[in-house]
Amino acid sequence: MVLPKHVAIIPDGNRRWAKRKKRPSYFGHMAGAKNTEKILRTALDYKIPFITFWGSSVANVTDRSASERKHLFDIFRIYFKRLLISDDIHKNKINVDIIGRWRELFPEATKKPMEEILKRTKEYQNYRLTFLMAYSGIDEMIEAFKKVVALSVKDWNKIDSSLIKNILWTGDLPPVDLVIRTGGEPHWSDGFMMWDVADAQLHFTETLWPDFSPQEFKNVLEAFKRTERRFGR
Repeated sequence: MVLPKHVAIIPDGNRRWAKRKKRPSYFGHMAGAKNTEKILRTALDYKIPFITFWGSSVANVTDRSASERKHLFDIFRIYFKRLLISDDIHKNKINVDIIGRWRELFPEATKKPMEEILKRTKEYQNYRLTFLMAYSGIDEMIEAFKKVVALSVKDWNKIDSSLIKNILWTGDLPPVDLVIRTGGEPHWSDGFMMWDVADAQLHFTETLWPDFSPQEFKNVLEAFKRTERRFGR
């Protein structure tokens, strides 16, 4: 009975949560960001070494209205600034990484604290907190295939799972043990970490992300501990 080493979270439902309360989508995104802090603190309490959190897809920051995109960028800027001064981050030596096309798609004001947290935590090794920002698993695989072609491998037998894993954006992360998707829609999105979740346990919950409590998170972790993982055998 062991806890997952690597948990990936798809936090769906912020806008629907706000709509149910007859509030603008920004209100839901703010509530979701506040809840993220609670869940990450709970993961730290459980000493889970790797947490990967899908902060935004490419569509989130390209296809939505200009006002909603601005609100999202403001929230990202505020909360990465909070991470910069977080006692939890520095006391526990949490390495923060950010994967995706955020450098290409985010405004400079938002990128500034993100770059700073990368620099400030790059030597930390006790835990790894990865944010997927302007991320697409399809983009990740396309870039991996481009790298394979660039290698000009003459012996196709040398193209194995280790080679592919090492050239993924997530190349230095271990396989995902548990994926949690909130929001009541049990489907995959945009090829989310498609290589790394090959053997993951999947947990779908009806709970919208702002209502996904630390206690529900604990219940999911405890259920994982009771699950026999067969890895297809």
